[in-house]
Amino acid sequence: MGHIDKRNRLDEEPFSYRVTKNNTVFIDWHNKQAKILKGKEAEKFLNKVKRVNDGKELQLMMANITGNFKRGNERE
Repeated sequence: MGHIDKRNRLDEEPFSYRVTKNNTVFIDWHNKQAKILKGKEAEKFLNKVKRVNDGKELQLMMANITGNFKRGNERE
């Protein structure tokens, strides 16, 4: 995974997620909402989270889901 996160940005754990009662998932980047997952998309995400056992892998998964966080020019 070292070639994916060359600047070790995911070590800082910039992504987090919240789940509501109706299984809507909010993915945040530095405490700012970046993506909302509902329905089957949210269910699929939550199933993947259960299988992930590494924090960096979870961070990478959330970065990929948000889509526009792979160019390296994100502002903080």
